[in-house]
Amino acid sequence: MTGIRMFATDLDGTLLRSDRTISARTAEAMAGARAAGIEVVWATARARHSVHELAQSCGFRGKAVCANGAVLLDLADGTPEIIETVSIDTGAADAVMAQIRDLIPGVVFANVGATRFVAEPAYAALCTFADHHRHPHEMELSDSLPTGIEAMVKIVARHPELAGAQLYRTAVAVGITGVELTHSGAAYMEMAAQGVSKASALARLCALDGIDLSQVAAAGDALNDVAMLTWAGTALVPANAVPEVIALADRVLPSNDEDGVAAYLEELAGSAQRDSAS
Repeated sequence: MTGIRMFATDLDGTLLRSDRTISARTAEAMAGARAAGIEVVWATARARHSVHELAQSCGFRGKAVCANGAVLLDLADGTPEIIETVSIDTGAADAVMAQIRDLIPGVVFANVGATRFVAEPAYAALCTFADHHRHPHEMELSDSLPTGIEAMVKIVARHPELAGAQLYRTAVAVGITGVELTHSGAAYMEMAAQGVSKASALARLCALDGIDLSQVAAAGDALNDVAMLTWAGTALVPANAVPEVIALADRVLPSNDEDGVAAYLEELAGSAQRDSAS
């Protein structure tokens, strides 16, 4: 553990328990790690508003990688300040959505900006609040996507009969290009600009802070964590992760419901404190 300066963690399925809350132990462990000089960064598929709500629930005041790497936030003041966004070119969005519509009849879409979410009516009709932490009846709707309302950071696609993982694997199998395809375990497939991932966003943060990737430990449980886990110096995976991700682990932690990330952070903070005292 000696030498870790940044700890990046996925939220759902990793830092959060299955009820989507942050335990008191985990909140204390994050604070303890930061007090020991370790930068704790959240890295998630979630949007700005739900990250803000989670940060408020546990007092987190660090940085967050949102939308699978397309948005960087700073929560130091308790409010989500956008540091940077990487948008999808409208032409690329139009082309890839047309490709996927041809490939998978019945697929429906929503376009995600840094602060807005616009869905096709048929997409909203398939949603529950838990999908995007938005009430479906309050979603902004449009019959003509892609939308030009603001820089688009993510496209999400779902189907009334096919699971999100099946959409993702189908798109990957035929070689859909022009965007970065991924899947976070949700009911939908996600797309960001080409080359954008949690790893690319963390690399930008490391460059700003003068941190080498060998000094980064990262934790995640799903396919959208693969780039981050293979990039980081140390890959940590909770026991509840999908098999493809378990295979990447330098260390398997206890599950998210057993506060596996908290246990690691407690060890990390203790090691850092011993190093500083010696």
